[in-house]
Amino acid sequence: MLELDLQLATEAPAPTEEQFRQWCALALRQRTADSELTIRLVDEPEGRELNHTWRQKDYATNVLSFPADVPDELLDIPLLGDLVICVAVVEREAKEQGKELEAHWAHLVIHGCLHLLGYDHIDDDEAEEMETLEQTLLAELGHPDPYADDEN
Repeated sequence: MLELDLQLATEAPAPTEEQFRQWCALALRQRTADSELTIRLVDEPEGRELNHTWRQKDYATNVLSFPADVPDELLDIPLLGDLVICVAVVEREAKEQGKELEAHWAHLVIHGCLHLLGYDHIDDDEAEEMETLEQTLLAELGHPDPYADDEN
């Protein structure tokens, strides 16, 4: 079962809680255990502050993933971690990249959830594995390949 804490720290329009649940459940279905996670939707100042604090980057980014770094035996809950999503960045990227807004939201939520599961894209092999999984999951939702226009 998926336990989702959706925190709205912005007044900007965003997808529904049901959409977030659908995208998270799809990304996390390979996980056999229950999962609890928080998604916090923020404006650019908070997104920038968090990105600066945790990644030493002085700008707001689309999604930050914070995996729970606590041994399972110390928790009474199946805490997976937190995602922080900057709504303005998501909207701007979708427009600049010519992507449907809902498809971009779905991609970033799935991408963030995969990071919480331990996927990464630091090296080429890991990136290819993660991107292929994202493409497959988004296709199940009827969304196009988010990497189709990337130059690789």
